[in-house]
Amino acid sequence: QVQLQESGPGLVKPSQTLSLTCTVSGGSITANSYYWTWIRQPPGKGLEWTGTIDYTGSTYFSPSLRSRTSISRDTSKNQFTLQLSSVTPEDTAVYYCARGAGFTDYTYWGQGAHVTVSS
Repeated sequence: QVQLQESGPGLVKPSQTLSLTCTVSGGSITANSYYWTWIRQPPGKGLEWTGTIDYTGSTYFSPSLRSRTSISRDTSKNQFTLQLSSVTPEDTAVYYCARGAGFTDYTYWGQGAHVTVSS
């Protein structure tokens, strides 16, 4: 059974960089054909795809967030990390990491990390 767990600060100040790590157990992030995704849900809004890193390490980002987003991985720790720079209060959301067989397939989810952007 694949399990994902988000970790990171719950409060980030405006203009700073948000950094969240997803720790994966029960499956390797380099396993063939799987995609590892960050999704967020702002308060009162729907789910928003943020970005994906695939099993080869290639990354893909939401066009609206591309200029501020990076995703990296640490294969020795079986983790992947989201960094979102120059945050504003509009980046306040629950951030989820997920695994699927494609960009829109989210079979396994983490429990979510609440991140508030506020001074």
